[in-house]
Amino acid sequence: MSGRDPLCPPRRARQGAALTLVFAGVLVAGAVTGAFPDPDHPARRTTTVPVGAVRKEDVREAAARAMADGTSPMEAAERAVSRSGDRWGAVYSEGEYQEFQDSLDGRYTGVGLSAAREQDGRIEVTGVRPGSPAAAAGIRTGDRLRSVDGARADGLPVTEVVSRLRGDADDAPAGTTVILGLQRGTRAWSETLRRATLTTDSVSVRRLSARATLIRIAAFTKGTGAQVREALRAAPPGDGIVLDLRGNSGGLVTEAVATASAFLDGGLVATYDVDGAPRALHATPGGDTARPLVALVDGGTMSAAELLTGALQDRGRAVVIGSRTFGKGSIQMPTNLPDGSVAELTVGHYRTPSGHAVDGRGITPDLEAGDGVLQRAETVLTGLGDAE
Repeated sequence: MSGRDPLCPPRRARQGAALTLVFAGVLVAGAVTGAFPDPDHPARRTTTVPVGAVRKEDVREAAARAMADGTSPMEAAERAVSRSGDRWGAVYSEGEYQEFQDSLDGRYTGVGLSAAREQDGRIEVTGVRPGSPAAAAGIRTGDRLRSVDGARADGLPVTEVVSRLRGDADDAPAGTTVILGLQRGTRAWSETLRRATLTTDSVSVRRLSARATLIRIAAFTKGTGAQVREALRAAPPGDGIVLDLRGNSGGLVTEAVATASAFLDGGLVATYDVDGAPRALHATPGGDTARPLVALVDGGTMSAAELLTGALQDRGRAVVIGSRTFGKGSIQMPTNLPDGSVAELTVGHYRTPSGHAVDGRGITPDLEAGDGVLQRAETVLTGLGDAE
């Protein structure tokens, strides 16, 4: 398992989560302007528990009683959510919630390291972001991360290591320091890094072959849809598109819909409900419907990424290749608490255009593929191009 510091949920996002996936449940669904009751508030995670397992009024009242008694409103709210059985419901401090908002803007606080845990439990640096504090310190891919602020890193889940790099336990802002113990070959040393506000690269593009362009979406942060449209315009006229959604844990629904709009000429993207009231999401007209399109998915493809996949598959716009997606198809909405903290509780579920319920089921690809998925995608693109 690997992780990257901008994609690690704060500590309370991990409470009650059986997953140890970095970024799972942080950017999974978002507000849709004019669709959710409050378009300024993101809704992020999914759950398999029944809607209405906990009412926002009950959580708010628990927090208010605690405040009146001189105890922690946030802890009282956490207990109420925990008792409810809402697996992905959670409570966040004001600072943590702002961190979420920044993440949705494509900004995060960190040092610019990606890391993975080896089979022997060692933590290895797998990537260093250019221009980051880690890059300035000369840290390289392949270096071993032995400790963070004196705490041994070996054997820890990557999520925990990344959380310590970010300073989640203390809501550490940019400018605070973290001491890393590192090893390269026989050399062992320590580096003191100053955390910084960094930006994520949610969309990357590269040429796969003479007739195929790969567009990878890591997460649906603000501007993702526009970046995908620009990538389509820049791709050579004869190229088919491989849309790589593997490991994409979701993001803003507005951006998932905008991305769907890049490939569709209007029409239904998904239906959903909020507290039992039915709603619908539609693509805007004018997308590129001519290029052959393949979408790559796996077990790490979640929520907003599944919403996009389901739309492209059900509308006959893309051939979906890979393995069954995760199955995160419910909606959380925020509730403000008296002390400024925020509770997010499950309020509904979404379905693909054909009515397929994603939550707990996922999306089955048209073609199963494992290690050779890119080669399979190029073969399918060639066939789709010939069919055109």
